[in-house]
Amino acid sequence: MSSLFTLRRWTRIAPAAALLVAGCDMLEFSPNDYRLPEEFTNLTQKNIAKLQAKPLAATDTLRFVFTGDSQQFYDEAEDLVTSVNQQPGISFMLVAGDISDFGLAREMRWVDEKLRKLTVPYLTVIGNHDLVGNGREAYQHIFGALDYSFVYGDTKFTLLDTNGREYNFNGQIPNLNWLRPQLANLDGARRQVVISHVPPTNDDFDPALRMPYVQALREAPGLVFEMNGHNHQSTIGQPFNDGVTYVNSDAFSERRYMVVTVWGDREFRIKQVTF
Repeated sequence: MSSLFTLRRWTRIAPAAALLVAGCDMLEFSPNDYRLPEEFTNLTQKNIAKLQAKPLAATDTLRFVFTGDSQQFYDEAEDLVTSVNQQPGISFMLVAGDISDFGLAREMRWVDEKLRKLTVPYLTVIGNHDLVGNGREAYQHIFGALDYSFVYGDTKFTLLDTNGREYNFNGQIPNLNWLRPQLANLDGARRQVVISHVPPTNDDFDPALRMPYVQALREAPGLVFEMNGHNHQSTIGQPFNDGVTYVNSDAFSERRYMVVTVWGDREFRIKQVTF
């Protein structure tokens, strides 16, 4: 009886064991593993290359979509893509951080799988949620540099990490030593835009660097505005009463995004779209 029971029990278990072995190459052994196929890496440079493959004449009006905080709002991401693809004259989309919720590579990949269905390239900046765990390494592997800039048409875009709390307010984030030369040199552009996740008005911005950051923006030639996410609610204003406009995006969950049009020296128009 004992040997029969053993045989029968093994017969029931064996198919499951075989399935486990056969499917082992599909298992994710660690939720923090960010090894991905090459197709899903270095997305920032790949999307900039796609953008520059369709150049915008320097005197042409620029139109792009601005949004932020995709996190776990995957259904909303699909609907957003459908809506953005119907917008005329859009060159690209900017996502103001918090691509993920827990800094996991699989979250970033899931969002990318939604957003790569856009008919235009998209670009991101790192958010505080993207820095959870080993999110910094995952973000760098999947997207690329935390601080970077590019020129498109007549506009220079500078994107940087402003998530000071995630670095225990160490006085180094945002990296003003990197930012100031970027702001001073338009690289041939006529105007510039700065994008980050945490706005300087938020408590998660390093308080010791708040006013130096604000001052750097005040002195930036041709600055149209500074753009952020993090708050999940859209606002447009000049909180420091210094002539610098700050634009904050809605999160994907709010089912709204901005269509931003820029022309001339620093003229702009912002339209909110509900999807």
